[in-house]
Amino acid sequence: MKKIHIILLVLIAISIAVLISFMGDITTYDTVTSAKEKPGKFVHLIAKMEKNSMNYDPIKNPNYLSFTAVDSLGNSIKVIYNNTKPADIEKSERIVLKGRVEGDHFECQDILLKCPSKYKDDMNAAKKELGTAANYKSK
Repeated sequence: MKKIHIILLVLIAISIAVLISFMGDITTYDTVTSAKEKPGKFVHLIAKMEKNSMNYDPIKNPNYLSFTAVDSLGNSIKVIYNNTKPADIEKSERIVLKGRVEGDHFECQDILLKCPSKYKDDMNAAKKELGTAANYKSK
């Protein structure tokens, strides 16, 4: 075999190994039900925080937060997060929870907040401005 063939085979083998290693890092978003079916496995949940379910006392323990998360199908699970409470978690439309189901709760390692749309609350104002602009054009 020529040296170029050996080098190409080695490069192909390295490429395949890199692709396989990246495949292990690919994660999908799970529902509460599917996460409960994979206890101890690292998953990502997209959910909303149930109103008035947050348990956080910064004086007692600033690194303990618990709340109930509800997914888009209406299933819920208790979430325990042992880290600093994310700012404005109460205002977030949705949250992405990264962690594992441990027994009857979700042991969360990281929380990503999905910010509410800054235009959502101003829809009536935007419609009013569009109507004013249309009236101005017709004059």
